Amino acid sequence: MAKVEFLTEETFKQKVFNFETNKDWKFEGELPCLIDFYADWCGPCKMVAPILEELQKDFDGKINIYKIDTEAERNLAGMFGIQSIPSLLFVPKDGQPQMAVGAMSKEQFKGAIADVLKVEAN
Repeated sequence: MAKVEFLTEETFKQKVFNFETNKDWKFEGELPCLIDFYADWCGPCKMVAPILEELQKDFDGKINIYKIDTEAERNLAGMFGIQSIPSLLFVPKDGQPQMAVGAMSKEQFKGAIADVLKVEAN
């Protein structure tokens, strides 16, 4: 069963975007993904966490859901200009990623996943 995976700068370069070798956006992943930029002290982030776990089950094998701790991974947070959290980066297989800021309901997530990632739940 797929679980939400926590990324470091090193795993981010392998699974999402290798910013050391590419200046322009080039997605490294096999499946579209959703990245949650969060911090442990953030209340809304805590509300989003169980929803993301459910979504990973609902979309198992179709998308990957990743989390990045903005406190531990300041370089990644800075690269995406994260000002407020949660910030959620929707990364389609082709095309540019799109950022959404703030907590969303499960239905809002599903809508955004359908719109940006072009994927429907299982």
